[in-house]
Amino acid sequence: MKKIKAVVLILIMILCGAAFARGMQVEAKANAVQEKLSGEVFRFHVLANSDSKEDQELKMKVKEAVVDYMCENLSDAGNAAEAKAWAIRHKEELIRTAREVLQEEGCNDQITAEVVRCEFPDKTYGDITFPAGWYDALRIKIGKAQGHNWWCVLYPNLCFMDSVHAIVPKEGKEELRSVLTDEEYAMIVKGTPVKIKWFFLQLTE
Repeated sequence: MKKIKAVVLILIMILCGAAFARGMQVEAKANAVQEKLSGEVFRFHVLANSDSKEDQELKMKVKEAVVDYMCENLSDAGNAAEAKAWAIRHKEELIRTAREVLQEEGCNDQITAEVVRCEFPDKTYGDITFPAGWYDALRIKIGKAQGHNWWCVLYPNLCFMDSVHAIVPKEGKEELRSVLTDEEYAMIVKGTPVKIKWFFLQLTE
């Protein structure tokens, strides 16, 4: 009986060790994918003045206006670095676009815009999940910027075409896929055989 318990204990230790090693491999892959994505995407971040209904609605109107403006004028950007450089050069136009929305709504809150490198949590756009980490982003702040914020990806364009059903443009997904390996792309897309669990385990369906 003691021998059986000892064998069971050893097997448990072996399985735990294997699970830990596998978890470390998965975490290393997740970190590598995040670093790759960090250099291939340019994100967008809007912070509302407050969490009041009016300020949150205003945030979404600013978001829509800025995204529309960039979609119309950013078509020549061939990669994330070019999109970032364009946003830096046209910062005043982006501020003016956002300010016009506020003025139409009778709001006098201050608008600021900057291109920054900031830390994002895990975030899902449609069926694509970006792991937490540091990314370059265009950040627009409205007023005190103390309300809930909003994200999307400006390059490649993964901003929702239909925010109700969380539909992202097919073209943006194809551009993203073109700069990732099949395995890397599978790691960030829901419904594929490989899914990253950003802490410890990798599950297969």
